[in-house]
Amino acid sequence: MLYDLSLHMGYLYDSFAFNARHIIRVMPLSIPDRQRLIAGALTVEPQPEERAAFTDFFQHPAASILIRAPHERLDIRMKARVQVEVVTVSADFSPTLDKLPDELGNCWSLGADSPHHFLGASPRLPEEPAISAYARAMDLKNRTVLEIARAMCRRIHRDFTYDPKATTVDTTTAQAFALKRGVCQDFSHVMITALRSLGIPAGYVSGYLRTLPPPGKERLEGADAMHAWVRIWCGGLAGWVEYDPTNDIQAGTDHIVVGYGRDYADVAPVIGALKSYGRQQTLQAVDVIPVEA
Repeated sequence: MLYDLSLHMGYLYDSFAFNARHIIRVMPLSIPDRQRLIAGALTVEPQPEERAAFTDFFQHPAASILIRAPHERLDIRMKARVQVEVVTVSADFSPTLDKLPDELGNCWSLGADSPHHFLGASPRLPEEPAISAYARAMDLKNRTVLEIARAMCRRIHRDFTYDPKATTVDTTTAQAFALKRGVCQDFSHVMITALRSLGIPAGYVSGYLRTLPPPGKERLEGADAMHAWVRIWCGGLAGWVEYDPTNDIQAGTDHIVVGYGRDYADVAPVIGALKSYGRQQTLQAVDVIPVEA
């Protein structure tokens, strides 16, 4: 699939902000055999006094900006053309859960893609006994890692209710699990924590999701969304596989990757600090438009 992608993120401050430093990660990745960024551009208003591009440990392209002057709003816009070619899993070459430690022991790499980075607690995901018990209540005997990942995805989709008013970006995984409600970030964090408690490497995927309007309805501009799903290491032969617990599906050509990380903290679209007081209003609009051949 070939897509034209656009993003607008806006911040409106109650009072003037100044000395604002931000790191922005919104540009889709180029990933061999997964997707290709053909072209992309990122603009920021007001114009930053300083701007630098860099690549972080997990190989995300990012922009660092500094806006010293007082400003009442910040507008971030991104446009890109990206080609997505996802190969769905048709055969299960993953080991059973009891054999996974042997495969992990044979993995000596500590590069960005190493499963060893995705096994233990991470900044937003401490160990959670309740989620561990939830995971171990599943039938795990003689099941492969891929089978467990599929079952966990299905179970979270069944047991949790999508409710954008129930949580915020700062809601902890323990709180979301107790509520059994939330959004894609919460569902993904719960699934990652559950899989890690079983010794299965799992990470967070930040990206975009193309959505389809209801039958008979026109597509609304800006109705697509930034999204989150889960990446699971299924052994040396099967490698990494991606599942979307919010929609109970394997990630496919409608899922466009921006970044991989241990949790949301590694791939947050915008992070930073500024001087101001009062509140801020935020808006986000995403368009994922298929390009006709």
